[in-house]
Amino acid sequence: MPTSKSHTDKKNIPCGQNRLVLGNVGVINPESIDEYIAAKGYDALKKALSAMKPAQVIAEVKTSELRGRGGAGFPTAIKWAGAANEKSDVKYVICNADEGEPGTFKDRAIMEGDPHKLIEGMALAGYATGASKGYIYVRGEYTLSIARLAKAAADARAKGFLGENIQGSGFNFDLEVLRGAGAYICGEESALIESIEGKRGEPRLKPPYPVQKGLWQKPTVVNNVETLANIPAIVLNGGEWYRAIGVEGSRGTKVFCLMGDLNWKGVVEIPFGAPLSKIIKEMGGGVKKDRKLKGVILGGVSGSLLTARELDTPVDFKSLALIESGPGSGAIIALDETRSIVDVVDNIAHFFMHESCGRCTPCRAGNEQIVHLIGKIRKGDGSHADLKKLEELGWNMYQTSFCPLGQTAPNILLQSLKKYRGEWEACLAGKKEKCACCAC
Repeated sequence: MPTSKSHTDKKNIPCGQNRLVLGNVGVINPESIDEYIAAKGYDALKKALSAMKPAQVIAEVKTSELRGRGGAGFPTAIKWAGAANEKSDVKYVICNADEGEPGTFKDRAIMEGDPHKLIEGMALAGYATGASKGYIYVRGEYTLSIARLAKAAADARAKGFLGENIQGSGFNFDLEVLRGAGAYICGEESALIESIEGKRGEPRLKPPYPVQKGLWQKPTVVNNVETLANIPAIVLNGGEWYRAIGVEGSRGTKVFCLMGDLNWKGVVEIPFGAPLSKIIKEMGGGVKKDRKLKGVILGGVSGSLLTARELDTPVDFKSLALIESGPGSGAIIALDETRSIVDVVDNIAHFFMHESCGRCTPCRAGNEQIVHLIGKIRKGDGSHADLKKLEELGWNMYQTSFCPLGQTAPNILLQSLKKYRGEWEACLAGKKEKCACCAC
């Protein structure tokens, strides 16, 4: 099995980062629990079990103002407190590692490079909420992630960090690593829960929420990999320490995946508040071949489409919300001047048509119609009425789809029609010189 040498080369890591979550990645051997322990691994769990009550752990997380790193940005402490307050004989913690968002691979870097940090974060979540069982639901294609997590869990169990009476504290918590079912929809927390139960991955009606009735109708906390990987440092160093990093409303760091037409592609971790332009220029090395930057897809294909004029916006929840954007899954996909926005949107539309679970009509039929209309426009048979239909379909999906997949599927389409209208108009007119890669 490959060692840490097959992963990130520390010498090639871009400077200017604050690697709280990724601090051990490329530094320690991810298959050695002894190296993790030597790097203060499991110290936070020992501290919590020996000197803190579960409510105190939640209080530190609340003080830190940690928000979920899976896309929605929901306050972690509120979710944990909700589960902790539920009365039940059994509670669960689930790590959502079904990283299916195109252009996103940050969770994979964490799982492959520092699997024990995730396991420690889950154990702390279990202690804080009263859960005794955990599941890590990993994207099926992440073979190395699954293998390393399974080994890490076995080693942690052997060292007394998982199982019964952890570190002599009387606290019991164990976990399983599960291979995902291969569906994008299973990234939605309730669909993921359905999949773990052996059912078809389809979203549930909410409320009740998972913290009330989740896995097998028991209180369940579902957190993203990056979210849980922040927990050990918060517990060990304190919520105030963590809160000093980042900006108001967006505390700590964010891990981003740099993709597209950049000179350097990979994973970086920076404090919230840095301008997106700085990330692209300093972390990504700028646009390849000295071409101009046309735009950026931020947060994955269910995220937002930003123009070059919007790239000085600070990367934090509040600032990005002002331009109808957000950090989302952490993907940053740069598009240079040769890229056709129409082609990009067409590619995304095909993806969502394929990944729709088909449960609700707006998503099932809407994505098919979007693909059909874009194809018509690209072939030169479109009209301005078709552009209007695309807008109507997108807004209808956003307002009436059952789950976030259908609600966010038209995001890039709608923003492209608003921000890059000229390229759509060029397609209608058949002007290839204004629509560089388009097949119209």
